[in-house]
Parts: sequence; C-alpha cells; structure tokens
Amino acid sequence: MEAPPRKSTVAIIVDLGNPVFILLAVVLPNAALAAAMASGSLTLLNFVHVMAGVLWTGIDLFLGFVLGPALRAMEPAQRAQVFKRLIPRTTFLLPMLAGVTIMAGLELAQRLGLLTFDSIWTMAALVITAALVVQGFGMLLPNDIRIFKELISATPNVDKIVRLGTLNLRLAASQGLCQLAIVYVMANLRF
Repeated sequence: MEAPPRKSTVAIIVDLGNPVFILLAVVLPNAALAAAMASGSLTLLNFVHVMAGVLWTGIDLFLGFVLGPALRAMEPAQRAQVFKRLIPRTTFLLPMLAGVTIMAGLELAQRLGLLTFDSIWTMAALVITAALVVQGFGMLLPNDIRIFKELISATPNVDKIVRLGTLNLRLAASQGLCQLAIVYVMANLRF
C-alpha cells in the first residue's frame, strides 16, 4: 500500500495559518490599495497608507517588545509551539501590510510632489524604507520559512527553531523602531 502524498510546505503553512485568515490577510490590504489608487483620492490613499502602517508597526512592536520577553520565560519546546502557530499567520500578514504601506506611501509621495531627492527628509524616508525592505523581505521572511520547514520536519530541531524565532522577534523590534523613526521623518516631511 502506498503512503499518501506529503503536503507541500506552503499547503501546511496555509492549513496551520487558517485559510480564511490568510485569504483576508492577502486580499484586504491589496484591495484597499487598489481601490485607493484607482479612486484618485489622496484622502483614501493616505488612509490606506496610515492604517496599513499602523497595523504593521503595532504588530512589530508587539512581537518585539511584548511577545519576545514573554517567550524568553518559556521552555524551548513551548516556544517552538508558539512559533508553529504564529509563523503561518505572520508569514502572510506582515509582508502584505509592509508592501501596501510602502506602495501607498510611494504613490502618495509622488502625487503630492514630495518624491524629490533634494530633501533630507525624503532621503531619510527612502533610506529607512530600504532598510525595512531588506530586513523584512531579506531576513525575516526567509527565517520564517526556515523556522516553519524545521517545525514540520520529521525531527524538528527545537534549538534551531528557538534561535531563529528569537532572532526574528529581535528583528521585529528593530523594524518597529525603524517604523517609529519613519513616522517622525514623515511628520517633518509633510509640515
């Protein structure tokens, strides 16, 4: 008798992350961005930019400064179980929020005539945004995938899961601080 085919990593992530949550996490932010860009309304575009940014920043600050310290008090096997439930959701939600925030911000800056390279505030915003992109898409997201592959392996290495998960919580805290810095920069850019 043949064993049933093994599910792909993506299929397992979707199952554990809840398909409805993942669908909403992907569709809602992108639909809001598409509607705001198509409407031509600066107010709606600003709203989408600010709301996605608030959610992204709030989640990063929560992960880094609330969940991180709480997890440090737990046993490694318990931390691994938290990561097993957390990673499938954050793997979809955070990149969507980040992408929508950045795209809406760039479009808003362009429409307002603020996307010029003669302003120190514009340059600061672009540098911080580049750092967020490198951290988020170049470090956090690949680590999420590494963690999850380890979690679903036949013999999960709990130490590796905890090490990568802890690194991601620290990176999330760093992202939250960068996001607070960019809010300061944008406040100076606009006024």
